[in-house]
Amino acid sequence: RRARAFAAAGADILFVEAPESEAEMATICSSLADTGKPLLVNCVEGGKTPLCSKQKLIELGYQLAIYPATGFLAMGQALTKVYRNLSEAGDSFGVKSDLAEFKGFCVSMGFQHVWDFDKAHADLEALPEDAEKKP
Repeated sequence: RRARAFAAAGADILFVEAPESEAEMATICSSLADTGKPLLVNCVEGGKTPLCSKQKLIELGYQLAIYPATGFLAMGQALTKVYRNLSEAGDSFGVKSDLAEFKGFCVSMGFQHVWDFDKAHADLEALPEDAEKKP
């Protein structure tokens, strides 16, 4: 009922929290299809809503899917592997193939904008004299 009320109030997208079966997902989508609003599903690995293929989500009636935890879960797994290796081996050689190339990573994170800003605006002449003595 809330999703229908939000549609009537002008919501751009409809989202119903945590359906627990594909049947429930299908019911939600079919009951809201006449609103003409796109339906969003929140896909969380380990969450209450079943994970489905893209094609299955389309068949159920969803137009949008978000995966808010996927990257964090992958990152957590990668960190566990890397730090376990560091703890056991004492170096990073055993996980080198799992690591991003440093300069490419910096660029993908947008550091180039920071570097360009520093080049354009940093005034090293304005540093206090004692700042030059600090390591």
